[in-house]
Amino acid sequence: MNKYPDPPSGADTGTAPLPLPPKTRRVPLPNAVPKPVSEDPDAPERLAAILKSATYQEAYCDTGFLSNPDTRGVRLLLDYTKTESCLQNKNISATIVVFGSTRLRETAVAEAHLKAAQFLLAEDPDDEALRQRVAIAERLSRKSGYYEVAREFARLVNQSQARSQSQHLWIMTGGGPGIMEAANRGSFDVGAESIGLNITLPHEQYPNPYITPELCFLFHYFATRKLHFLQRARALVAFPGGYGTFDELFETLTLIQTRIMPPVPVILVGQTYWRQAINIDFLVAEGVIDPEDRELFCYAETAPEIWEGIQQWYRLNGTPLIPA
Repeated sequence: MNKYPDPPSGADTGTAPLPLPPKTRRVPLPNAVPKPVSEDPDAPERLAAILKSATYQEAYCDTGFLSNPDTRGVRLLLDYTKTESCLQNKNISATIVVFGSTRLRETAVAEAHLKAAQFLLAEDPDDEALRQRVAIAERLSRKSGYYEVAREFARLVNQSQARSQSQHLWIMTGGGPGIMEAANRGSFDVGAESIGLNITLPHEQYPNPYITPELCFLFHYFATRKLHFLQRARALVAFPGGYGTFDELFETLTLIQTRIMPPVPVILVGQTYWRQAINIDFLVAEGVIDPEDRELFCYAETAPEIWEGIQQWYRLNGTPLIPA
């Protein structure tokens, strides 16, 4: 004799089972109802403590856990993967990266800053700090023309693609003001999309308003941001700038010098500035770089010169500017 009764029969033989609701049940499972007070008066209080516990959170929702030193590798992966997924979904495979000082504003703004500094100095002409402030404002005003050069360059790049009715080459910047704003703005001027890779800093900062909203990304790690700057780069255009510009420029030159990164054209805009800022001939003479390392970059002054320099590099290299 069978010890256990036969289970109730389901549908008739030969017929398909009835489809069930994907999430709900007619009869809840036992774990769908908390232990009642009638069985243990203290159960609700204990259950509330469990539900509030940091350990009782799914890992990807637990910001405290994700902020631990132990999960840095996971954060690095997320920092990289989010942007990578978005760029792949947009079929973005070729970029021109534009760098330069955040302090190089458009001419009207630079002149306004200069006039404000001059006004303060006129009020106190013996103040050496104000005198130096005016001198710096004068230099920044003289270099403000680079803002328009960067803006015009981005327009040229995007207008060159107008005949194809599609965008294959994208302007990418660090997302901030100054030269980066100018490059994003030039793309915006002609109705083209552009990319901005911003970074979290201890102080509040904002991306410039000319980046395509769906292509503006915020990074926590400089390392993953740098990876995205160069992963699709077909050229690097560096305008006069400070530590941030030097950081990206020298990292790119080092990667090309060692051939970790395939060579791409590197254009330094403003020969007078760059020859004073970096004495390449001195480095060659000192033996710390080779003479051929002078060939890792070239100079340009105007937007047409930058664009022609990039195109000529690819013609001489025998490779297409935009990969097939």
